[in-house]
Amino acid sequence: MRIGAHLDPDNLIPVAAELGVSAAQLFIGHPQKWDKNPQVAYPGGAEALRNDAGEAGLTLYVHAPYRINVASTDNKIRVPSRDLFQRQVNAAAEIGAAGLVVHGGHVGSGADPRSGFENWYKAVDRLEMPIPVLIENTAGGENAMARTLDRLEQLWAAIAAANGSENVGFCLDTCHAHAGGNEMAGLVERVRAITGRIDLVHFNDSRDAFDSGADRHANLGTGHIAVEDLVAVATAADAPLLLETPGTGLDYARDVQWLKEHVAH
Repeated sequence: MRIGAHLDPDNLIPVAAELGVSAAQLFIGHPQKWDKNPQVAYPGGAEALRNDAGEAGLTLYVHAPYRINVASTDNKIRVPSRDLFQRQVNAAAEIGAAGLVVHGGHVGSGADPRSGFENWYKAVDRLEMPIPVLIENTAGGENAMARTLDRLEQLWAAIAAANGSENVGFCLDTCHAHAGGNEMAGLVERVRAITGRIDLVHFNDSRDAFDSGADRHANLGTGHIAVEDLVAVATAADAPLLLETPGTGLDYARDVQWLKEHVAH
């Protein structure tokens, strides 16, 4: 079992060591801004983080800023999203990340979802990918590209025609899946039937009820996802389980322990 957590970059290595995790996710730059030159907030910069993580045996993932929405039909959102997307891929590659996680995005009210799938095709087709890009399912929105499995299937079919599509993977978020109205039983198998792969799991409980559309994470065992369903996903996914539960740093210790107690090694 490979466990990770989303951590602040400035003290990432010692906190990961104290938690006993083998993977860590971080933001490069501000998660809510259009950073033209995203910088890793780690002493010594990107090269130091890459070297220190390598020495510590720590696998790194980068979460792209939330503003990125390459599916959008609005040029004022889609064009800067593509630019920031490429800068984030490049920055993540500089620290030796195993992948860049990016949300599937959405189209505006009244827009045809097919235009969003086409925009994803164009974004992937033009993107230089020195590392994998991992598209993450999202919790809410009627016009989301990756909330439901039928939309995910359409998205994957569009991307498959793009150059470099073999470098596009999938990040399954358990909270988002539950809140998005996807039954957890057999979810891993149904996702794999569409994407062919699950590269990473954002392993979170859900504060809100099934199909609520609310992206509100809860600590493991305290939310609305049945324990047996969480355990089944952890067992079947055969991918790193990365915590984004409430709290920061060493607050993740409780959920790390929960995983060790509930999921067979």
